[in-house]
Amino acid sequence: MPQFRPPPRDSAASGIIAYSFQESDDGRFALVEFVARDRKAFAAILADARTDIKVFQKGRHTRTQIETEFRKFKRDFDPDSFGLEIGR
Repeated sequence: MPQFRPPPRDSAASGIIAYSFQESDDGRFALVEFVARDRKAFAAILADARTDIKVFQKGRHTRTQIETEFRKFKRDFDPDSFGLEIGR
C-alpha cells in the first residue's frame, strides 16, 4: 500500500479524496495517483525530500514525462488503465 494513503475513515479529513496505485515490477515501489480538491492536501508529499519519492504534478509535468519515469519501474505501464478519470 502507498505510504501517503489516507486511512479509510479519514480520507475527508486528510484532504485526499481518492487514490489508486500499481505495484512496481520488482514489488519494491508503488506508482500512485492521489486526488484532492485542495493542493494543501499534498503538503506532506510535496515536502518529503527522500530520493526514493518522485512527485509529478498536473500542469507541471507532461504525460510523456510521467510515462517515461513510471516505465522505469513498471515496464508495461499503461496510463490509460491507471488511476482515475479525473482531469484527463
